[in-house]
Amino acid sequence: MSVSLSSAQDLGKAIRNARTKMGLRQAQAALLCGVGIRYLSDLENGKETVRLEQALKVIAGLGLVLT
Repeated sequence: MSVSLSSAQDLGKAIRNARTKMGLRQAQAALLCGVGIRYLSDLENGKETVRLEQALKVIAGLGLVLT
């Protein structure tokens, strides 16, 4: 899936949409992506201080493509 992003909130929305389309709960998606549940929650809520390395794990784990 390709998504246009211009803010941390856009990224969070895209990640939440991908996760819910896959039918995953946050705990399941966090395990799949190798990150913590709290981290995934912060990311989905557009927290701007999240670590890029972990964000990229989530993006790859959910099959998103950044544009």
